[in-house]
Amino acid sequence: MLPVKRAIMILLSLMVGLVLVVSWLMASANLEFAEKAMAQLRQRQIADTFYANLDRINAHHRLMAQSTAGLARAGSLMPRPGEELDDSLRRALRDFPDTHGSTLWYANAALPARYAYRQEQRLAVTDVPSAEQAQLREWFQRLRAANAAADSDPSQNWTAAYYKDSISSVVISHATLITNNAGTPIGLAVTDWLADDIIRTISRVEVTPGTFSFLLDHANRNLSSLSAATDQAQAQPLINAVIDLQLGNQLEPQTLPQIVNARQLTAPLQQLQQTLAGDDYRLFFARSQAGMIFGIGVPQAEIDAVLAPMRESNLRIQLIAGVIMLLISGLVLYLVAGTLRQLQNLYTDSLTGLPNRERLLADLKKSHTASLILLNIDSFKEINDFYGHSCGDHVIISLAHALQEKLDTNPDWRGARLYRMPADELAIWLPGHHNAEQLTPALEDLLAFIGELQVRWEDQPLTLNASLGVACSQQGNAADLSGEQLLHGANIALELARLNLESFVFYDASQRVREGYEQNLIGANRLRAALDSGRIVAFYQPILNLATGQIDKYECLVRMLDEQGEPVSPVHFLDLAKKIRLYRTLTRRMVDLALERFEGQPWSFSLNLSCEDLLDPELSDHILDSIASRGMGKQVIFEILESEGIENYSAVRQFIDRAKAQGCRIAIDDFGTGYSNFEHLLRLDVDLIKIDGSLIRQLDSNPTALTLCRGIVQFAQELSMQTVAEFVHNPAVLNQVRALGIQHAQGAAIGMPSASLITEIRVLDADKPSASS
Repeated sequence: MLPVKRAIMILLSLMVGLVLVVSWLMASANLEFAEKAMAQLRQRQIADTFYANLDRINAHHRLMAQSTAGLARAGSLMPRPGEELDDSLRRALRDFPDTHGSTLWYANAALPARYAYRQEQRLAVTDVPSAEQAQLREWFQRLRAANAAADSDPSQNWTAAYYKDSISSVVISHATLITNNAGTPIGLAVTDWLADDIIRTISRVEVTPGTFSFLLDHANRNLSSLSAATDQAQAQPLINAVIDLQLGNQLEPQTLPQIVNARQLTAPLQQLQQTLAGDDYRLFFARSQAGMIFGIGVPQAEIDAVLAPMRESNLRIQLIAGVIMLLISGLVLYLVAGTLRQLQNLYTDSLTGLPNRERLLADLKKSHTASLILLNIDSFKEINDFYGHSCGDHVIISLAHALQEKLDTNPDWRGARLYRMPADELAIWLPGHHNAEQLTPALEDLLAFIGELQVRWEDQPLTLNASLGVACSQQGNAADLSGEQLLHGANIALELARLNLESFVFYDASQRVREGYEQNLIGANRLRAALDSGRIVAFYQPILNLATGQIDKYECLVRMLDEQGEPVSPVHFLDLAKKIRLYRTLTRRMVDLALERFEGQPWSFSLNLSCEDLLDPELSDHILDSIASRGMGKQVIFEILESEGIENYSAVRQFIDRAKAQGCRIAIDDFGTGYSNFEHLLRLDVDLIKIDGSLIRQLDSNPTALTLCRGIVQFAQELSMQTVAEFVHNPAVLNQVRALGIQHAQGAAIGMPSASLITEIRVLDADKPSASS
C-alpha cells in the first residue's frame, strides 16, 4: 500500500507542475491575440448581458400576460358577486406573486367591478373607483375594436406608467378581453406591475460599476435603476438626458455589426455613442415584447479601462493564477493524501497495524490456489473478564507481533500474510497447493509456538492456546474452493474444532457441512415464513379414560404446515427453532391456540413444556396470565419433559406453585427414560405420570418392560398419582395397560394426532370387540 501511495503522490505532483508550465506558455502565446480580441469580446459580453436581462424582462411580460389571461378565463365564468369573485382575484395574485394588483371589470354596469391588491402581508379587495372605470371602459372599447379588425398590436394591451389613485402608487398595467362562450368581449381582466418592482427588476443589471439600466414605456417615461441611486443630484441629469433622446424614434438605424446574436431577429440591439451629463456613454437598447424600450448605459471609460495595459495585467493574472493554482494543487494533494490514509486505515486494523478482514476479503477475490488458516485464542473471554480489556488487547498485540515475526523468518511460511480478524481471531493466508498431510506438521509447530509464547501482564504470566480452522483451495474429490469460499470453509472448520475440542480441523467439502448450514438457513426461513403466515398449528391426540371408556383429555402437539398444507413433524424443525431463538415464539403460539380451542369445552388438555420454558420469566408469565384471564386453570395439564433434566428445582417449583394456585395439574412426561425420575416426583408435586412409550410399546413382548411398568404404577398409586400410558399402538398393549391398572391410555390404538378433536373411537380388545365413545 505504501509504494502505491508514494507513486500516486509523485504522479499528481508531476501533473500539477506540467499544468503550471503549460498554462504559462499558453497565456504568453495568446497575449497578442487577447489584446486584439478583448474589445470584441467585451462587446459580446455586454450584448450577452443585455439579452439575458431583456429575456428576464420579457419572461416577466409573458408571465404577467399569462396571469391576466388566467384571470380573464376566470372572469368569463361570470362568477357571482361576493366571495366567489373576490376569491378569483385573490387566486390570481397568489398564482403570480410579481403582480401587485388584479381587476375584473365588466361592460355590463350591473355586474361588479372589483380590484384586489397586495397590502403589506395580506390581499385586500375593493370596488373599482368610478374614475378608473371610465378609463377601463375606454381601454375596453379600444381593444374590442382592434380585436374586431384583426389588427391588434400586443403593445395595446399595456399602459404607460401612470399614478393609480386607489393604491397611491405608480403602475404599468396589462389588460386582456374577457369573452363569453360565443367569443363576444364582455369585460376586461387587468393586472398591475408596480413601478417600484420594475425599478428593482432592471436594477439587477450588472456590467461595470458605472452601468445603469432603464425601461421606457409607451409615453417615453423612464423607469431607471438611477431612481434607486444614492446621489440623486447626479442621477437625475442622466435620467433626463435618456428621456430627451427619444429612443423610441431611433430604433430603425444600424445595429452593431460586430455583435452577432440570433435574438436580434426578434429584438434588434441598437447602440448609440452619447454624451450624457458631461460623460461619454455607450447606450445599448431594444424593444421588449410589450413594446417598451429596455436599455443599458455603460461608461466608455470603463469599457476602455479593460483594454488598457493588456500585457501588464496579463502578467499579473498569470502570477495570481499561478499562485492560486499552486494553493489549489497543494490542497488537492493534501486531500488526496488524506484520502489515501483513510483508505489505508479502512484496510488496516488500528490495534495491531495488520491488514484487517476487509483487506482479506479483497485479497481473496484476487487469489486462486491457496490455504487459509483461522486462529482463535482459547478462553480469551476469561482473560478479558478477569484481567480487563486492556490485557486482552495486549495479548492480541503480542500474539500478532510474534506470529508476524515467525511467518517472516520461517521458510515453511514463505509468502504467508497475517490478518487481524474481528474479536480474538487472526487469519493466515498461505499461497500455493497444500493438503492436510502437508500442512499438519506446520500447524502442529504453530500451535506449539503459541503454547510456548511468553506473554506477561502486570508480572503475571499468561498461557495461550489456540484452535485452528483450515481450508485449502484444492479439495481432492470435491470441487475446489475459490478464494472467497476459503473464508467460509475456514470458519466452518474453526467452529467444528471448537465444538469437538480439537486443536485444528481441515474443512472437507465432501462432508457437505456447508450444505448442512445452507439447509438450516433454508429451514429457518421456512419456519419464519410459517410463523408469519399462520402455518404453525396445533394437533390434538385423544387420551382415553380406561375407567369410563370416555375421552376426557387431549395432548396438544405442534405441527408446521408446508406450502402445500401438509403437516410437518416437530422433529424436523423444533431443534432448529431453539438454535434460531424461535422456540419461545412457538411455545406462545401453541399455548394461545390451545386456550382458544378448549375455552368453554368440557375436556382437559395438556401442554408440553421444557425446563427452558419454565425458567423463562417472560414466557412463563405469559402462559399463566393467559390461563388466568380465561379462567381455564382446571382444564390445563402441564407436561414437563423428564428427559430434559431438571436442575433448578426452586425456579421450576415456583412456576408449579403458581400454576397449581390456578387449578392446573402437573405431569411428568417420558417417565422412565432418565436416572432422576423419582427425585422429580418427590420434589415437584406431580399429579400425573406419563409412562414413556419406549416401555409401553414392549408390554406385550418384553417381560422386563412389564415389570418396570408394574413398579411405576405401584409407586404412583402409593403417592396418589394418576398414570398415563403413551404409545398404546395395538389392542394387546392396551389390554396389558388395563391389566396393570393404568388409568389413561393414548396412542395409535386410541387415535393419532389430528387438527380436529376426535371424540368418538372404537377400540378392539385382543379377546373381544367393544365400543366406547
